[in-house]
Amino acid sequence: MDVHVPRAVTIALRLHQVDVLTAQEDGSAELDDHVQLLRATELGRVLVSQDKDLLREGRHRQLDRIHFSGIVYAHQQRVSIGRMVKDLALIGQAMTIEEWAERIEYLPLD
Repeated sequence: MDVHVPRAVTIALRLHQVDVLTAQEDGSAELDDHVQLLRATELGRVLVSQDKDLLREGRHRQLDRIHFSGIVYAHQQRVSIGRMVKDLALIGQAMTIEEWAERIEYLPLD
């Protein structure tokens, strides 16, 4: 989770047994978007964000065919915390990190 995702989402996902690591816990909260995405990829984790700038970085990597482990984006005003938890729990249970390579997904899922 990057710094823009509410802590309530992290707490709820952990209650659903989803493995979550926040940028704050990892010490990467102050990193630039491209470095934070690189860090998530090194750790084999999909980066969840509500930062529109991260979408540009992901799209740049897709176009230049630069490997990254995936991004899930939720607009801050269009997705409730409850809906984020529901969709992220489903994603966490249904997909492997290999299936996320170079992928950008937008919440809500439907």
